[in-house]
Amino acid sequence: MPSPGDGPVQDIDTLVIGAGQAGLATSCWLSRQGVDHQVLERRPELGGAWQDRWDSFYLNTPNFGFLLPELSYDGPETDAFLPRDEVIGLFRDYAARIKAPVRLGTEVTRVGVVDGGFTVETNQGRWLARNVVLANGAFQRPRIPASAANLPQHIRQLHSHDYRNARQLPDGAVLVVGTGQSGGQITEDLLDAGREVHLSVSTCPEAPRRYRGQDVFYWILQLNLYGPAFGINGLQTDQLPSPAARFMCNPLISGNGGGHSIHLRDLGRRGVRLHGRFEGADDGDLVFSDDLPARLTLVEAGFSARLGRMADAYIAAAGIDAPPAEPVPADDCLPAESGARLDLEADGVTSVIWCTGYGLDFSFLAVPVLDEWNYPRHSRGVTEVPGLYAVGLPWLTKHLSATLSVVGDDAEFVAGHIAGR
Repeated sequence: MPSPGDGPVQDIDTLVIGAGQAGLATSCWLSRQGVDHQVLERRPELGGAWQDRWDSFYLNTPNFGFLLPELSYDGPETDAFLPRDEVIGLFRDYAARIKAPVRLGTEVTRVGVVDGGFTVETNQGRWLARNVVLANGAFQRPRIPASAANLPQHIRQLHSHDYRNARQLPDGAVLVVGTGQSGGQITEDLLDAGREVHLSVSTCPEAPRRYRGQDVFYWILQLNLYGPAFGINGLQTDQLPSPAARFMCNPLISGNGGGHSIHLRDLGRRGVRLHGRFEGADDGDLVFSDDLPARLTLVEAGFSARLGRMADAYIAAAGIDAPPAEPVPADDCLPAESGARLDLEADGVTSVIWCTGYGLDFSFLAVPVLDEWNYPRHSRGVTEVPGLYAVGLPWLTKHLSATLSVVGDDAEFVAGHIAGR
């Protein structure tokens, strides 16, 4: 039987790989520029990576943060948050509204350079494209520590990518590893389901859901878009301390219940057993760093040390009339601390959920353009290889480049560059 690569080659000016928010925003701008293009999406349905979130998930971005081309919120609930299924439906409607030329169920298996462009192989055939836009996102390859292989076989292990609800898990206690947004929110979901939870604490910063009279995302967005005009550049890519910082944690907040902060000590008060950083398995026990008090202090200080300080500077420089920050009460409680070892059998732990993030996946890219972190070398999304572009990656041009609020700006620049070729 012939393979898909044996069929005729289709010619196109531009191929966009991925039909999430980055791919659709790019398609919208390409259409405005009159560029002939196709969007290739490996999934059978539209909705992007939002389809990989758990049942109770709510978007962390308030409604006012919808700033995609031809998709902005103009209703009365600007500070409200959308549940997962509404987000998925919104993107399906968006694709129809902008008439995006999407081909579903089309997985790209190889992109290589040929004279005058690129050869793109997929499970549905081959293409010859003058331009290729990498818009397959940052949530592609779930990261799980290699030491997970040392856990007993009877322990049910899931990455947050595959977690949907507590009914997937056997009876017994659950260990959640990681306290980024997924780890904090899934812990709350498990508590709401009546499960006993252990939580391995990382160093992702806590943050107030509201700060100085606004949702905290409002100030983060202002800093991204307008901070440089006032000399505040900390959320611009060229101010990163190192390329590895592109993968730093986002603040620990939730859009559930109208939006709220998540405080690890409060989770402890609700019965969660707190541990340090997960370090591995040892003879049936799980081992954690023995630094929980210092780790909690670091987590709690993270917002005021960076984002809070920048927000205060922006408010002052822009002359904004905002109320003062509410004082944070001192809290040194260590409820239900469980130490540096966890006996899975004695503590009744039957499941582990790895909330340990994602890695970029450009395994299909046979073009020497990736750096040591598997990130395309580029300037404003224009890579070193003529005709190859990237949109929708974290810190592409600024902190929020991968979000609904900023990805449209990056997509506009890339589409304009393509049209200019």
